[in-house]
Amino acid sequence: MKKKTKNKFRTWIIKTGVKLCLTLIVLSFCQVLAFKFFNPPGTVNMVYEWARSKCFDVPYLKANYKWQDLEDISPHLRQAVLASEDQRFLTHNGFDFKEIQNAISQVMNHHGFRGASTISMQAARSVFLPSSRSIARKLSEAWYTILIELIWDKKRILEIYLNTVDWGTGIVGAQAGARAYFSSDAKDLTMGQAALMTAILPSPHKWSARNPSVHVIKRKKWILSQMKAMPLL
Repeated sequence: MKKKTKNKFRTWIIKTGVKLCLTLIVLSFCQVLAFKFFNPPGTVNMVYEWARSKCFDVPYLKANYKWQDLEDISPHLRQAVLASEDQRFLTHNGFDFKEIQNAISQVMNHHGFRGASTISMQAARSVFLPSSRSIARKLSEAWYTILIELIWDKKRILEIYLNTVDWGTGIVGAQAGARAYFSSDAKDLTMGQAALMTAILPSPHKWSARNPSVHVIKRKKWILSQMKAMPLL
């Protein structure tokens, strides 16, 4: 009798797990499909910060976020993020295996760790997932990246990335970044401003476009040197 009960419980666990997985797959597909046609009202981290303030009575800083269509974002900024974040954006399918290999080689040679996230991966992370370093988050990021590449075209991926990327404390997206750092609209950013804004993206809460360090200025110069070779989407 005990064995029969144990088998029933095991069967229930398996069926429940399969149903949960299928539900998550369908839900994620519907999320990505919806944002092919509708602009995200915000990011998961924006919702998380609001919920955290309500549940734990901690200060809440409302993020500055305003959607801009891709055509209303400076072409200089579009080229700058491609130059800095993902130069093979148009040729990969969400994962830049050459960059991943380079990152692994650097770690193996004790040269420190470098990121290998593509713009597609960063868009998936910004829109759909909370900030964390768990394996579950990385697997979810990979899954959403696959869906994004299947459902959105490259222009839509870049558009959503530019509108949802974290550009500093309370600063989400290109328009908010342009207003915060240069009192400008995203469409009016100059080449130098675009390169400087992009230079801080690897660490926007540590580096500043208002008071750039020597390292940030070096990154800006390197980005400027790479921008001319980037396509304009």
